[in-house]
Amino acid sequence: MISRRNIRVKVMQTLYTLASLEHGAQGNKGAADRILNDKLEQVLDIFTVSVLYTLRIAQYAETDAQQRSNKYLPSVADMNVNTQISANTFVLKTLENASFKERIRNNKLDRFIDADWVKKIFQIIDKSEEYERYIAAKTHTAAEEKEIIRYIWEQVMANENLMSHFTDELPGWEDDSELIAMLMQNFYKDNAKVNFLNALSGEKKEYAHDLLQAVIDKEAYCMEFIEPKLNNWDKERVALIDLLLLRMGVCEFLYFPTIPTKVTINEYIDIAKQYSTPQSGQFINGVLDNILKDLTKENKINKINRN
Repeated sequence: MISRRNIRVKVMQTLYTLASLEHGAQGNKGAADRILNDKLEQVLDIFTVSVLYTLRIAQYAETDAQQRSNKYLPSVADMNVNTQISANTFVLKTLENASFKERIRNNKLDRFIDADWVKKIFQIIDKSEEYERYIAAKTHTAAEEKEIIRYIWEQVMANENLMSHFTDELPGWEDDSELIAMLMQNFYKDNAKVNFLNALSGEKKEYAHDLLQAVIDKEAYCMEFIEPKLNNWDKERVALIDLLLLRMGVCEFLYFPTIPTKVTINEYIDIAKQYSTPQSGQFINGVLDNILKDLTKENKINKINRN
């Protein structure tokens, strides 16, 4: 569900958080693992809320119909509002997903659903050609039922003001919005495989915590390879994120035999470009490439085929 690249970002963010703590707490393995777990759990919370928003918007058709029929002088149209989207089979199936219900209940995620925004988004949908075509049809295939809900998320909820609301009210949205977009895309491709209680397979969870602990435990050793490569750089001005990414990259070179070195370098270049300075991608590339050459000469790189 969450890729290795996403895991690397979460490990980086955990290390960054640890760096801001008091010195005694920085080496606390239990604290590090808890912070990483909290960050991964937060991703699942945001993802679940994103799914829940689309379902609540579809269900609002019933509320809208009731309000219109209760007008003092309802029109014929007010008395005959089409509410079939509220009984959309994709909506009902998702609402009955055991892991979905459990996560919403345990973490009280309904509190993040803003009723005013649900109403606003439904009113936009209600005027769309896509929605008119949907309610005009008497029956729908499973694919069509899913597609109208996907339309709500991808086309209507991609609203600048709503995204600003998410940034203000949904903890972690600003950091994880791109990851959530990817998770939502995967959800609409194959929602049957989604477990809302577990973001990582056993293998990926092991990788996440092993990488985190390796970077913490081997800091001094990794810096022996990194510091000589910083001679042409002002060490005091090297971004903390860049140093963390370099340490993570060296650890992957040395302690993760199934990850190809080219993959490691490319991944950390991309992460640096996104999360650090404009020059960080080039910096990470140059330093890791030079370190890799030295490690290869010293026969310290031992990679194996994952298969």
